[in-house]
Amino acid sequence: MSTEMHQPPLSAETTSSWVDLSGYENSNFDPGRGRVVRTLWYFCSLVFFEGGWLPVSSLKVRLLRLFGARIGRGVVIKPHVRIKFPWRLAVGDHCWIGQESWLDNMVDVEIGNHVCISQLTYLCTGSHDHRRRTFDLLPAPIRIGDGAWIAARATILPGVRVGANALVASGSVVARDVEAAQIVGGVPAREMGRREPPAGA
Repeated sequence: MSTEMHQPPLSAETTSSWVDLSGYENSNFDPGRGRVVRTLWYFCSLVFFEGGWLPVSSLKVRLLRLFGARIGRGVVIKPHVRIKFPWRLAVGDHCWIGQESWLDNMVDVEIGNHVCISQLTYLCTGSHDHRRRTFDLLPAPIRIGDGAWIAARATILPGVRVGANALVASGSVVARDVEAAQIVGGVPAREMGRREPPAGA
């Protein structure tokens, strides 16, 4: 007796695609640098950042600055960090960027002073318009205020502003702005409370 299970065929309605990816094109998107610079950065990133061959943060900072990033003092960049376009990255003083974080900055990502970006965080500045058959690109900048903490494995979606001293809990997906000193968590992220200034602040 056969134990193989047979699934009913999907209807034509559910198998017919509403998008036509063959018509996708992003010629209106300006990457900010020419092909030569982008290719050079791709290989530098692959070896020295994603590959972990440049363990010293100060050397990574210098390399990012060479490619146009604005990086403050005392910034710590852990191994295997991915950065899309360094010329569209601004980081304030004394920030931490955790291991295997991905700064997918097709457009500007601005990070304030004393910000902690924990490991495996994803800052996503690009999405697609699902209402259009050609799935058009929809980029939008991300801004993170002074003293904010983006905890491990959190995702920040395009156009989001995270206020000063806010806290995004681990594993959250943030699709809307976070107020200053607000604590948010969950999928999608919702308010969980408020941060209070620590003693001596």
